[in-house]
Amino acid sequence: MSKQSTANRRRAARRFFTALGALCVLCTAFTALVWRGVIVLNTPSRADYPIWGVDVSHYQGEIDWATLRDQGVRFAFIKATEGSGHVDERFAQNASGAADAGVPAGAYHFFSFESYGKTQAENLLSALRGREMALPCAIDFEFYGAFFENPPEVEQTRAELRAMLEAVEAETGEKPLLYATWRSYCMYLEGAFDGYPLWIRDVYFWPSLTLPGREWTFWQYSDKGSLQGYAGEEEHIDLNVFNGGEAEFAALLQA
Repeated sequence: MSKQSTANRRRAARRFFTALGALCVLCTAFTALVWRGVIVLNTPSRADYPIWGVDVSHYQGEIDWATLRDQGVRFAFIKATEGSGHVDERFAQNASGAADAGVPAGAYHFFSFESYGKTQAENLLSALRGREMALPCAIDFEFYGAFFENPPEVEQTRAELRAMLEAVEAETGEKPLLYATWRSYCMYLEGAFDGYPLWIRDVYFWPSLTLPGREWTFWQYSDKGSLQGYAGEEEHIDLNVFNGGEAEFAALLQA
């Protein structure tokens, strides 16, 4: 092989690895922007989903509900309880603040894999007694802690979740929403809880792609929202859309 041919091959190799390095840098930057919420891959259009809202907990700190409302927030889900004994420290304040500002709200409970379903229902219902909420309550069913790597046994977990759902429905007179990630839905809910309205979390894809044929009521499409009106340790706020128009939303509020 001639010296010229060897030099050409080396130049070609340098160009290749330079281009590959630049591509890696771009991919890393793109991933970081998606992670930080600067780029959102699946933002639903306001034309298709005009009714949007937030879900909050004590992590958002002090919330000015009128300011959220004035930015277009039409509904909210507010963390009320977790497991069999925990009550979110800002639930009562947030529920009253949302109601005073005219933002329809529902309470949500973070389901624990380590507690009985009936005692979890008692915890949520205790927090709700004497308080009128405009939207149905929701059960947040997702993995946490060590359960990401070691999911709990399916049938026993379903039994405890069913016990909670039935107790809450018996007390409130309406079916709770089930909030789930794609993974928790596929592993535990699909086929076993189809009669319950679904609030799906998917911050990367559209529900029609990942759950074809499954009806959903709310969709949490971003956990990197940035709005004015709250000042807590969490700088972001979760964003959601309702699957329907004004008539359907009014019917849900009147149910």
